[in-house]
Amino acid sequence: MLSYRHAFHAGNHADVLKHLILLQIAEYMGEKPAPFWIIDTHAGAGRYALESAHASKLAEYKDGIGRLWEAKGLPPAAKDYVEMVRQLNPDGKLKHYPGSPWLARQMLRDSDRLRLYEMHTTDARLLLECFKGTGREVAITDGDGFIGLKAILPPPPRRALVLIDPSYETKSDYTAVVKALQESLKRFPTGTYALWYPMLSKLESRQLPDKLKRLGASNWLHATLEVKAPARDGFGMNGSGMFIINPPWTLEKKLHETLPKLTELLAQGDGAKYTLESETT
Repeated sequence: MLSYRHAFHAGNHADVLKHLILLQIAEYMGEKPAPFWIIDTHAGAGRYALESAHASKLAEYKDGIGRLWEAKGLPPAAKDYVEMVRQLNPDGKLKHYPGSPWLARQMLRDSDRLRLYEMHTTDARLLLECFKGTGREVAITDGDGFIGLKAILPPPPRRALVLIDPSYETKSDYTAVVKALQESLKRFPTGTYALWYPMLSKLESRQLPDKLKRLGASNWLHATLEVKAPARDGFGMNGSGMFIINPPWTLEKKLHETLPKLTELLAQGDGAKYTLESETT
């Protein structure tokens, strides 16, 4: 797991889905006066230079945020997401991409807090540099976010968004996310949890959504975006999903408006599609 560097994939189609949803949830939480926290268990470096050796090696951003950069007629949620990325590129040229910590920070008010965890030593250092000079509203821990959740939940304001998006490089990550959500829901059942996962041919990836649905959460929303059909050889990621527990009531409608256009813009071949399902009991 410690070999994973998100810089290779910054701004790709999976980031588009994940970060668009992150912004929509944070915006909703900010509409109420009570303070809230955003907790990111696998924060990464905070922001990424798209012309760096890491990002330019695969240049996945060209088929992600790059396709939306000059697109016309974007749905409101997609437009808001692109405008947020533009804040990091004031000259209008797409050279930098914000990670979830940077995006989350932009959505906080003075009373809100951001709590970040990152295990990779290089990315943890870059994360500290990204938020250098920031006051107590941002706290960064060089360590395991799964362990961190046990100590931090429930948060003092009793309002929080928990973003969970490990690398899934090992089978243990699939087990860990389910266990983390089980334990977190016991400590903080009213929290909003947003779990990202890759859509791969491996069994663990295909079984994960059903395991999440069986957690017993009374209110969940599950969105997937596939940019192409799975490869015949079984290699590679053809899409990704977001499983949100206790989502804002407005989110499903916004995704219904947004996902068709995203699928059209981000398609990389036959088989591009999206799904959206929910349950409230």
